[in-house]
Amino acid sequence: MMDKALKVSPKDVFLHLLAIVTLYTSGIGFLVLIFQYVNVLFPDPVSNGGYYAFNSAYNAIRWSISSLLVVFPVYLFTARHLFKNYEKNSSKRDLRIRKWLIYFTLFAASLIIIGDLVTLINNLLGGELTIRFLIKVAAVFFVAASVFVYYLWELRRYKTE
Repeated sequence: MMDKALKVSPKDVFLHLLAIVTLYTSGIGFLVLIFQYVNVLFPDPVSNGGYYAFNSAYNAIRWSISSLLVVFPVYLFTARHLFKNYEKNSSKRDLRIRKWLIYFTLFAASLIIIGDLVTLINNLLGGELTIRFLIKVAAVFFVAASVFVYYLWELRRYKTE
């Protein structure tokens, strides 16, 4: 029988979903920002580019910065609120919604890391390695690996199943 302390409330669902969605949005915003800076700093010599390409890159940079300035603090605030709840009631760490979202995040990060490495090896074998490509692959790997390591540590830290 389920302990009443482990019953999931709508507030729990809201906070956990908000935390995970803002984490994903922040990661994507950060990657778009890095990708667009790479596109501006290391223009593709084969591409026609021109004004529209740079204007598009600057629009994406502006959008990413705006997104990060709003979304990442929401993630930090929500995560902080959740951790305070866990300190008050440690059984909240065992909520199903939390476990499902953490394992889904680990799954998604794993797939991203695997895809990133396959892309790197494929381009390496094809002889198409450029500084632009290497920076983008490194950025994707950094973000996915950071999320993966953090949430794996979080699971092991409190030994939840």
